[in-house]
Amino acid sequence: MTQARPIVLRPSPSPTSVESLGDLAPVLARLFATRGITSADELDYGLAQLAPISSLENVDAAVELLRSKRDQRIIIVGDFDVDGATSTALMLRCLKAFGFADVGYLVPNRFEYGYGLTPELVRIAAEQQPRLLVTVDNGISSIQGVDEANALGIPVLVTDHHLPGEELPAAEVIVNPNLPDSEFASRNLAGVGVAFYVLAALGRALEQDGLAGAARVPAQYLDLVALGTVADVVPLDHNNRILVEQGIRRMRAGKTVAGIEALLVQSGRQSRRTISADLGFAVGPRLNAAGRLEDMSIGIECLLSDDYDTAARYAAELDAINRERRDIETTMREQAFQFVDAMDASKLPACVCVYDESWHQGVVGLIASRVKERCHRPVIAFAREREGLLKGSARSVLGVHARDLLEHIACVKPGLIEKFGGHAMAAGLTLAEEHYDEFARLAAEQLHVLYPYADFSGALVSDGPLPGESLSLEFARELRAAGPWGSGFPEPLWSGDFELVEQRTVGEQHLKLRVRPSRGGRTLDAIAFNQAGPAYRGTIRLVYRLDVNEYRGIETPQLIVEQITALEAGNA
Repeated sequence: MTQARPIVLRPSPSPTSVESLGDLAPVLARLFATRGITSADELDYGLAQLAPISSLENVDAAVELLRSKRDQRIIIVGDFDVDGATSTALMLRCLKAFGFADVGYLVPNRFEYGYGLTPELVRIAAEQQPRLLVTVDNGISSIQGVDEANALGIPVLVTDHHLPGEELPAAEVIVNPNLPDSEFASRNLAGVGVAFYVLAALGRALEQDGLAGAARVPAQYLDLVALGTVADVVPLDHNNRILVEQGIRRMRAGKTVAGIEALLVQSGRQSRRTISADLGFAVGPRLNAAGRLEDMSIGIECLLSDDYDTAARYAAELDAINRERRDIETTMREQAFQFVDAMDASKLPACVCVYDESWHQGVVGLIASRVKERCHRPVIAFAREREGLLKGSARSVLGVHARDLLEHIACVKPGLIEKFGGHAMAAGLTLAEEHYDEFARLAAEQLHVLYPYADFSGALVSDGPLPGESLSLEFARELRAAGPWGSGFPEPLWSGDFELVEQRTVGEQHLKLRVRPSRGGRTLDAIAFNQAGPAYRGTIRLVYRLDVNEYRGIETPQLIVEQITALEAGNA
C-alpha cells in the first residue's frame, strides 16, 4: 500500500467574494469563490460572453489570406494528438461548408517526420501543388519548415497556441494568443480554439460577402472544440469554459458529429449525460492512441465522417489501437516504477528522468504522467527516436513551468538540447543519447535554481467536508451541471470521515464500498478505482468526488474515492 498523500484544505474565500455571487446555494457559491470567480457573469457560458473574435491579433489578416485562396488548393497541416485532430477536422469541415473548392490535409506520422511543419513534410505537401498551407496546433516553432515552404513559393498561415521561441517563423500570417505582445483575453486557448476563432472571423466576413448562414457554421462544430480543449488539458478560464460548455450542450442535445457520438458509445458513455471528464478520460485517449502508435489520419477520418456506421467502424479501430496502447503502457509503466521505487525516496531528484532503449516513443508522455503521479514531481520520460537520438516528453506539477525549465537548461548549456517546445504542464524535447546523463543531472539541478520552493508533497487539495444534507442525488446533479470542470477549474474534491458498512473487490482492481458519514446520515455507495487490496474496517477517511451513478435507468449519488486512509489501529 502506497503512503497516503497529505490533505490540504483549499483556502476559505472571503465573505464578500461569496456574497458577490448572488443567490447561488452557499456551498456552490463557496466553491466558485475559491476558484477565483468574482461575479455571476463569470458563470454565464453563453456564446455572447466569448472574448470578441476580432480581438485575437492577426485574425483579420488570416481571414484575408484565406479568402484570397478560396478557389485554390489549400492543405491543412495538423498534429498527431487530439487537439491537432479536432483542429484539422474543424478547419476542413468549415472551409468546405464555406464553399472552398479544394481542401485537403496532412498530419505527420511522428515516427517518420516528427512534430510540426518540417521541411520533409513541406516537400510532400508540395507534390499536391497547394497555394496555401495552414497549420493547426503547430507551426510556431517550424522555422525551417516555413522557410522551405517560402523557398517553394507556398505561403503559410500558422495557427497555433504553443509558446513561441525567440525566433518566429517567416509565415505569411501567424495567429497565436501567446505571441509576445498579445493582449487577447484568453492566452489559454487550445489549438482548436485558435482555429475556431479564425473560422468564426472568416464566417462573419463571408456572410458579409453574401454567403447566407456562414457566420453560424463554426458554432455547429463546437463539439470538436470542446473535445480538443479538454483533451489538451489547457486551463479552463472563462473563455475556454464557454467553448467547452457549448460543445457539451451540443453533445447532450444529440447534435454532435458522428465520430464523437461513436467514440462515446464505444467507451460506454451516453452523449445525453456527457461531462468534460468523459472527453478527457474516455474519448480523448481513444483518439490519441492512433497518433501514439500509428497514424492520426484514422482519428481525423472518424471526426470527418457524417455516416454513423462508418464512424463506428473507425471508433472500433481506434478502440482496438487504444487497447494495444494500454498493453504497451503497462509494461513500460512497470519498468519505470521499478526504476523510481529502487531509489531512496528522500533522495529523488527534483526532476526525475527515466529512459529505456526498448520503450515506445509514442507512449513516453503517458509514462511521464504516471511516474509524476507516483513521485509528485516533474518527470521527463525518454525513448529512442532513432540511432543516437532520444525523444523526451515532460510532465510537470503546479508551480514548475516545463517549457521554461527546458529553455533555462538550453541557456545554461547551449547545444545540449536539439530542440524543445510546449507549455507549463507538458513539453517535449529531442536530445542526443550521449547527452542523456548530463541532461538528467542538469534538469534536477536547474529546477532547484528556478523553483527553490517547488512543492513535491503531492498534497490533495480538498474543499473540506461536505455537509451531510449535501450528500444527496440533488446536490450531485447540481455539481455535474456546475461544470465544465477541468484544468485550472478543478472539480470539487471533498474529504471526510465515514463508517465502513461493506467492502468488496470488483474487477480485480477496484474497491466497491458502502459507507455512512461518521456523524450520521444515509448510507452511500462508493467506488475506489485501482485501490483493491487492503481490508478496511471501522472508521475511514475518504477524499472523494460526489457524482451521479446511473444503473438501469435509476440514478443514485456515488462517491468516487481518490484516497482511503485508515483511522483505527490495526485497520488495513
